[in-house]
Amino acid sequence: MDVVIVESPAKAKTINKYLGSNYKVLASYGHVRDLPSKDGSVLPDDDFAMTWEADAKSKKRLSEIADAVKQSDRLILATDPDREGEAISWHVLQVLKNRRGVLKDKPVQRVVFNAITKESILEAMKHPRDIDTPLVDAYLARRALDYLVGFTLSPVLWRKLPGARSAGRVQSVALRLVCQREEEIEQFVPQEYWSIVADLQTAGNADFQARLVAVDGKKKGRLDIPNGTEAADIKGLIEAADLRIRSVEAKPVRRNPFAPFTTSTLQQEASRKLGFAAARTMQIAQKLYEGVSVGGETTGLITYMRTDGVQIAPEAIGPIRAEIEKEFGKQYLPDKPRIYSTKAKNAQEAHEAIRPTDVVRHPKQMAQYLDEEQLKLYTLIWRRTMASQMESAQMERTTVDIVARSGSRSADLRATGSVVRFDGFLTLYTESKDDEDDEESNRLPPMSEGEALAQKAVTATQHHTEPPPRFTEATLIKRMEELGIGRPSTYTATLSVLGDRGYVVLDKKRLIPEAKGRLVTGFLSNFFERYVQYDFTASLEEKLDQISAGELEWKDVLRDFWKDFSSHVDGTKELRVSQVLDTLNEVLAAYAFPPKEEGKDPRACPACETGQLSLKTSRYGAFIGCSNYPECGYTRQLTADGNGDNQGNADAGPKGLGTDPETGLEVSLRTGRFGPYVQLGDEKKPPRSSIPKGWELDSIDLEKALKLLSLPREVGPHPEDGKMISAGLGRYGPFVLHEGTYANLPGVEDIFTVGLNHAVSLLAEKRANGGGRRTAQVLKDLGEHPDGGAIAVKSGRYGPYVNHGKINATLPKDLKPEDVTLEKALELIAEKAEKSGKKKPAAKKPAAKKTTAKKTTAKKTTAKKPAAKKKPAAKSESEDTDES
Repeated sequence: MDVVIVESPAKAKTINKYLGSNYKVLASYGHVRDLPSKDGSVLPDDDFAMTWEADAKSKKRLSEIADAVKQSDRLILATDPDREGEAISWHVLQVLKNRRGVLKDKPVQRVVFNAITKESILEAMKHPRDIDTPLVDAYLARRALDYLVGFTLSPVLWRKLPGARSAGRVQSVALRLVCQREEEIEQFVPQEYWSIVADLQTAGNADFQARLVAVDGKKKGRLDIPNGTEAADIKGLIEAADLRIRSVEAKPVRRNPFAPFTTSTLQQEASRKLGFAAARTMQIAQKLYEGVSVGGETTGLITYMRTDGVQIAPEAIGPIRAEIEKEFGKQYLPDKPRIYSTKAKNAQEAHEAIRPTDVVRHPKQMAQYLDEEQLKLYTLIWRRTMASQMESAQMERTTVDIVARSGSRSADLRATGSVVRFDGFLTLYTESKDDEDDEESNRLPPMSEGEALAQKAVTATQHHTEPPPRFTEATLIKRMEELGIGRPSTYTATLSVLGDRGYVVLDKKRLIPEAKGRLVTGFLSNFFERYVQYDFTASLEEKLDQISAGELEWKDVLRDFWKDFSSHVDGTKELRVSQVLDTLNEVLAAYAFPPKEEGKDPRACPACETGQLSLKTSRYGAFIGCSNYPECGYTRQLTADGNGDNQGNADAGPKGLGTDPETGLEVSLRTGRFGPYVQLGDEKKPPRSSIPKGWELDSIDLEKALKLLSLPREVGPHPEDGKMISAGLGRYGPFVLHEGTYANLPGVEDIFTVGLNHAVSLLAEKRANGGGRRTAQVLKDLGEHPDGGAIAVKSGRYGPYVNHGKINATLPKDLKPEDVTLEKALELIAEKAEKSGKKKPAAKKPAAKKTTAKKTTAKKTTAKKPAAKKKPAAKSESEDTDES
């Protein structure tokens, strides 16, 4: 019997069916080992020795694999066909080699397949090879780089910029892209320009439009008419002129089809056409790759979905061409197959594009086996693949030049249009664009040179230039790919990390940097500029590819990087927080202190009028405060809203709401580091109340403010013990409280209206459910875990989650409970178990860290450190890589 190792349990079951009873296929459930989340896992002073650790779940699976291999004749490593897959095979093999009597003299082979179909699997088994050492070296170099950057920069951030959470090799560069785009938008100055369009009519009474292109022999570009005066002059010239056609030129144009999908282009098109987030696209694609039940047999419907190659395997070209001829006719089939090459920087050309495993499986036929989202994505992939091998579309592009003469003056106008003479690939697929321009899709009426034209109207329209658009997930991934930053397996994970860290927020599908993200980027761009440069990051990716190709030694790359990087970090030891804040005050001046009135200092404190506003830091992050603290307690948030307007503008000082009739003190609306609030008086510790979610600031008047300041409100004595029940507004919303038991209220208004009987009922229900723990509702039973125990999707206080024993794994935001499969649940549970098994790192000073690296051995790095509990774990950029 031969043992085959794959990554997911879904694949294991399918592949075992294909291979038969002489094989035992086991799943590794993704990565089996990782670098422990603590200092010393990579030791630069010990020739970059790396300490790997498996969590409890992985150890159990490795033991199962080892037991099976002991009884086997051969070990076949069949993990995914990329760098991560090669690494997983290497890790499994290293663990087995370290266990006595497991491998002995058994042959170990590596096989790869790009599709989970019977033909692909059986063909791959005929061509085994050894583990690709250069590919593993590239993985080791990437993990070491990401670890060293993350675990070196993050503690610097903690000390020098309190409230910042982490930095990473790719993560920080992607964040810089988002922040720089925001700066471009903020600094953008709209430019006025005018366009002039004439509605004309031919001798045959056919209507069409023409645009101005020149006046008195001088070309007029898009922005060359700057004001209404000049526009009115030109409009008058055309209205008074005789118009005649100077020339009509019709040119044949061929439009070629687009290349088949890569990871990046699939995510972009799925976003534009289907509205899918990048992470959701990859989840659906993973399912299509691993297979769905078709006619009672699990079948992979697409090839591997993490790729930057645009080639199609030669054996797949023939069936595609045959299907084109069968479905559309011979005229849609080019004379020879199309060959594509990618323009992306540092692309790994050896990988095949994403395509259906069998184009004969039409989307209509697959509809009965797929859910709505799966069918949409499969249809997109099928159409793009087929179109990529179809004949070009043949267009006729017509340009009509028109001269308007009035006395000694003249104006030139132009009308353009296109006519499709043969639709070719367009009959099946048209690519969406972020900025559509359909001007040339107009069809022009028949016209001839010298023909006189009649005027119907001349329109002069005012416009203003628009700032560059914020990135969407799709356009950010596209830009990263163009720059050579990251890899197909890292794009979605990188975006997830930025959101999880609170560095960016997704609003109306646009990525907006949060204040925290702006601060981190400002800090890194000024004190670690080289390491967030796009060319530097791309050059590192290129070196990793050279390692993969066997052209560079991986430890040489690490030595060159660490020498400069560590010395640069050492140079920040003496950097004071005040110096950092002074620099950020200047760098982020336009964002943090937007001008309010011309001639007025934007940094003047609106409260005391003598102090200067400046960035301040606390354990919760940065905020704006007055230099006269503690005499002046003025503070406000450092943030921007979804429209790009700095919310600091909203608080040009406290807004007076009126006087409290009981105390005679002023009631005001203010904005602090934790958001808007109302305040009574101006004493050293005045009564305050935050503004509840859902209440518009413009709606806050004296009456509402006094109601908020009256909280907590006494509801009445509890009938059992006579102790007071109160209602208030807390961190998690409105509540009633009695003797340490909190019960949530449905809405904010209930704080002011809830009666004693209702409050007692809510508290009793809360206690009956375990002192506040709500009984979880089972939404979907998924079956048994391979290790035993039921798996189910449940609904809890904080949303839906997957449960197995004591492990609760929260569902991703874009995954609906009804869409969760057993395979996906196993993956989430394994990830949760792996994360919960990791220890938190100790936060150390750079100097201490360097000393540790010199003196600590690999054995000592596994020791537990009490200090690790005092700081949040420094995240290396393992979050930027795909672990499955």
